Amino acid sequence: MIVNSILGDVLVINNTVYEDNRGHFLECYSKNKIGEAIGKDIVQFNASLSRKNVLRGLHFQHKNPQGKLISVLKGKILDVFVDLRPKSKTYKQHNSVVISGYNGVQVYIPEGFAHGFYTLEDDTVVAYGCTNFYDPSSEVTLKWDDSDLEVDWFQATWTTTPILSEKDSAGLSLNEIENKYLEKLQCRIT
Repeated sequence: MIVNSILGDVLVINNTVYEDNRGHFLECYSKNKIGEAIGKDIVQFNASLSRKNVLRGLHFQHKNPQGKLISVLKGKILDVFVDLRPKSKTYKQHNSVVISGYNGVQVYIPEGFAHGFYTLEDDTVVAYGCTNFYDPSSEVTLKWDDSDLEVDWFQATWTTTPILSEKDSAGLSLNEIENKYLEKLQCRIT
């Protein structure tokens, strides 16, 4: 396992993938390896199945923030994260990582970041462990195409517009989020 830090406290974890004639195997989580690297306990696991061109996000909880350990079990995504911690050196900056069901990459996104992903293949299964429980009353969606962020979602390769939920279509601008939520964001810079 190799861990690299990018954009503040975001960790890219490169796991060893063991392949043979049956397929492959990798260790997705071990408290004494990945748990120590992220410095938090995982309290909830979630999974989503998406077809190609689905864009989910950018989500965060302003109360009870969640750190997320992102894995792809099948398919491929562009995983995007935005630092919303006002006292961070990387405040309002974003980055992305391609994660697939076969590259052994996981990403840990700490509390105080907005997170989303765009599916690059059909039948993509994303699994993610959270450091806090889901709190629908504090969930906020940052507009995925906010002009102040200029996130590159690989739009140049798109042949169709992304498939969005109603919630993700109605995301708030970074300016709206700064005015309404960031003073309330309950997280620390680690």
